[in-house]
Amino acid sequence: MRLFEISKPTDIKQYLKELDVNSGGIEIISQKMDYLYIEIQDLKTPAINILKQDALSVGAEVAVPSGVIICQKEYYNCLLIGTKRQLLKLAKKEKAQPFGLKNVAQELESILNYKSYPIKIMGVLNINSDSFYSGSRFSQLEAVNAIELMVKDGADIIDIGALSSRPGASAISQEEELNRVKELLDTIKEKQLTKKATFSIDSYAPKVVEYALNCGFKIVNDITGAKDSQIIKLAAKFNAKLCIMHMQGNPQNMQNNPQYGSVTNEVDNFFKAQIAKCHELGLSKDNIILDVGIGFGKTLEHNIELIKNHNHFKHFGCELLIGASRKSMIDKIYPSIPDNRLPGTLAIHLKAIDRGANIIRCHDVAEHKQAIDVYREI
Repeated sequence: MRLFEISKPTDIKQYLKELDVNSGGIEIISQKMDYLYIEIQDLKTPAINILKQDALSVGAEVAVPSGVIICQKEYYNCLLIGTKRQLLKLAKKEKAQPFGLKNVAQELESILNYKSYPIKIMGVLNINSDSFYSGSRFSQLEAVNAIELMVKDGADIIDIGALSSRPGASAISQEEELNRVKELLDTIKEKQLTKKATFSIDSYAPKVVEYALNCGFKIVNDITGAKDSQIIKLAAKFNAKLCIMHMQGNPQNMQNNPQYGSVTNEVDNFFKAQIAKCHELGLSKDNIILDVGIGFGKTLEHNIELIKNHNHFKHFGCELLIGASRKSMIDKIYPSIPDNRLPGTLAIHLKAIDRGANIIRCHDVAEHKQAIDVYREI
């Protein structure tokens, strides 16, 4: 007899396969072994009482505050606990219930029926002199060799930017930004490097974005979260993917005492609004990537909460990007300069993968490739 841990659905299925369970049984049993924990906020008290009884009837559970049973307050938060199979059954039941439970059922189904995406490594390449990490800065002459090395080391995506977004960075004009990066974009097109990897333009300037897309780039990485409708329209026109990042404020002021009621809820609401805006302007959800914006208008506590709750954002059905490479949150946990933050970076990114991230934006491609390959094998 042995006690062992199964951490992923794929591990469950592999074990059952090795146990020689028939294929139909594997699918049924694996769903019974994968427990999920879902917080529901501000639900009416009668709804919680109904939800708890219905949850128990399908083998699930709801953890509730002590005042719920006597309806001490009108609204409460609660924790729903169960397997995916149980919770899908529960969602069907709640569609016929009052007090807002129909909406709960719909949200529950969207959370449970998320897409899974392959893990991809996005290498960072900056054509400027003021990005916070000197190892990401390249001249025009060095950049092509750096791209070739990133591809060799295992990068699926190369993210190129000419404007620093570090805290306190100075803003520049679209013309200056384009002037910095234009020669490299032309070289990428001429050398047909877009056949070797997917290229992403890290910019929110329409002129720069359009030029890059005309050079064969397939991703727009917009740190402003596509607040400019022109960016969304350009992504739709070129059938490119758009990465929507959350940022409170702008690079000049974002770290001046950032505050949230609930950072997870506020980021979620921002994504919801921006996805709706993209839909209105013709960009499908399949072409949207979401980035919670680690370090962009967030304290250490905010960053940690977003990483811990990263699974939550899978309900949108979009790819999820994480970018904590060598950022100052590591220094706040373990004092260190950017040059010495690779171990902390790997720890954050592997945890984010465990919590649903699939695009890893990093400065150190080879090291991430090794770490992710080992993580997958384990």
